Amino acid sequence: MLYSNNDYRKYLQPYANKLRKNMTRAEACLWKYALKSKKLKGYTFRRQRPVLKYIADFMCLDLKLVIEVDGGTHLEAATIAKDKVKQKDLEEAGYTVLRFTDHEVLKHMNAVIGSIEEWVEQYEKSKSAERGQSGK
Repeated sequence: MLYSNNDYRKYLQPYANKLRKNMTRAEACLWKYALKSKKLKGYTFRRQRPVLKYIADFMCLDLKLVIEVDGGTHLEAATIAKDKVKQKDLEEAGYTVLRFTDHEVLKHMNAVIGSIEEWVEQYEKSKSAERGQSGK
């Protein structure tokens, strides 16, 4: 199912605003040190962005990349099941989902940034290869 405006859902905006004002410590750190103000390879990320029927922790529209930071509640069986459905729906809509735990973000920020940068580099290489092939 295709949606206009990058799968944006205006009815979720009040919830997204609330989440944006009450980010977890890990989310705030990832935003401040990695994603804000085009710090990550010049790409624009949005925080707490409505997409489909969900709110993504972070999203880059140009990359169709969603980054989720999972806290302790994401270890509960019901939340794990919801996360799987959310990820499946996002992937079916063409997004890639990268997940990190609060612990990874807070204790291993450089490794998290490195993982995201590595994914972006692979994405750029694949897009470059696609452009090269379409020009033949």
